[in-house]
Amino acid sequence: MVFPRWGWRPLFFIGGLPALLALFVRYRVKESEVWRRSREESWRGLGRAIVRHWRLFLYLVLLMAMMNFVSHGTQDMYPTFLQRDWGFTPARRAALTAFSMLGAIAGGVLVGLVSDRLGRRRSIVLSLVGALAAIPLWAFAPSLAVLVTGAFLMQFFVQGAWGVIPAHITELSPDNVRGFLPGFAYQCGVLVAGSIAYLQAAAAVGRTYAVAMAITAGAVFAVCAVVAALGPERRGIVYGATERPAP
Repeated sequence: MVFPRWGWRPLFFIGGLPALLALFVRYRVKESEVWRRSREESWRGLGRAIVRHWRLFLYLVLLMAMMNFVSHGTQDMYPTFLQRDWGFTPARRAALTAFSMLGAIAGGVLVGLVSDRLGRRRSIVLSLVGALAAIPLWAFAPSLAVLVTGAFLMQFFVQGAWGVIPAHITELSPDNVRGFLPGFAYQCGVLVAGSIAYLQAAAAVGRTYAVAMAITAGAVFAVCAVVAALGPERRGIVYGATERPAP
């Protein structure tokens, strides 16, 4: 309703409204006891803690870069793909994108739940394998019904992998930097992954968006699965206890 009449700018501000919930969190949600006992007292202390755990920090930056390549690589250019390759109007693009986000919600909840039994790394890898298998339906659908199914399944698996990430990177982080280290690593990773839309648009020169998106998605799914599989895991840790990451 908004975009066809007033463009993307009102949508930008509407999308920012939920950020106001941060005010409620800031003033009404209590700090955890583990944080009170183990937090660093200064920015200098946080910096020293990052240096002490530099290998873990670099791994998390790499993992977050690949995970953001996975998510943004399947979302950012998707409306353009629907417009260029399928001739969708803004309303139809919005409807299909919204439907795919229902798959994202379902995948994030279900795979996150399953990871409590299967493990964090295994659940991420299996989700990325599922996303890899969904590429033909997502990018090269022969009919509208298959396209809709592919969009749903792609975001189910992509955000299924993401559903594991909050627990996974929090468990990996030491108590005294559990808030700062994963958050900072995430932002560094997404800074790198922000290039994916440009890379996909450049790859689409001389070919269809379907081909460009399929090539980039397949590559980042495979690399991200390897990065996740080779990394550490600390599923089931007790916060406030000192443990080393499992191999």
